[in-house]
Amino acid sequence: MLILLPPSEKKAATPVAAPAIKVYTGVLYAALNWPTLTKAAQKKGEKALVIISAKYGAIGPLEKIKSYKAKIENSTMKERVAAVLDPRKDELIIDCRSSTYQGVWSAPNKNCIEIRVFQNVNGTKRVVTHMSKKTRGEVTRLLLANKSTPKTPRDVRDIVNKHYSCALIQWDSFKPWILEVIAHENDEI
Repeated sequence: MLILLPPSEKKAATPVAAPAIKVYTGVLYAALNWPTLTKAAQKKGEKALVIISAKYGAIGPLEKIKSYKAKIENSTMKERVAAVLDPRKDELIIDCRSSTYQGVWSAPNKNCIEIRVFQNVNGTKRVVTHMSKKTRGEVTRLLLANKSTPKTPRDVRDIVNKHYSCALIQWDSFKPWILEVIAHENDEI
């Protein structure tokens, strides 16, 4: 299992390099709440998580980085990210990246499941923007904390469906699998 995460705009002000999972402090990372995961879940995360950084490329959660301010330049970062991710393209890929970071590397549609977050507003499904990060962080936490590692998109759906209403949409040659997750009502749009 490979879980792709975006970085966060909000970062800890670290005078020296620190593990990426501690530097990134935005909404997604607050919801993931790495320090409170069990040791087993953290071990799973060390292998599964890859963060696409605007400055450092594709990095693991324990890779040491310094706080930075940068926007990703897909053309200059594509090769660097592909060098890390191409060898893992046959794994089940759970894509929690924002569209900005999806442009730097395309996962194969047949084994990639993109997490899209919606909210039910007066009976209508609406796209959630900022708070989708929170839900993606919570989904990542669920996948890492689950005793078994999902092997298929349906496994991912079954794990997430225990906590969220969700629907799995089949992949085709134009798009990956899509897991539509309905955010909890108390999550703001």
